[in-house]
Amino acid sequence: MKRQRIAAADGSFTRGFVAAACLSAFQDRPGLDARRVLRHALQGGAALTAGTQAARSLQRGQWGGALAAVAAGAAAVQLIETLLGEAGREEKELG
Repeated sequence: MKRQRIAAADGSFTRGFVAAACLSAFQDRPGLDARRVLRHALQGGAALTAGTQAARSLQRGQWGGALAAVAAGAAAVQLIETLLGEAGREEKELG
């Protein structure tokens, strides 16, 4: 159990968050859009965490765990997009 907690807190979310935020801050658009950077940072953290957990599961031969990690990562990225994406912002402004 202790080993699993260490694996979950390996810093992969923080690495993905920071890397995606750095990339998003200055790509494609002039100026800083904090909401877009936050969205990309959260998605990057979720994606890297899912990938890390999937890789660990595959190394242990746990195909189900790998599939679950990928599914959870994809769901997290989609949820973040739904909540913080451009379409969500437009709907809130209209409604």
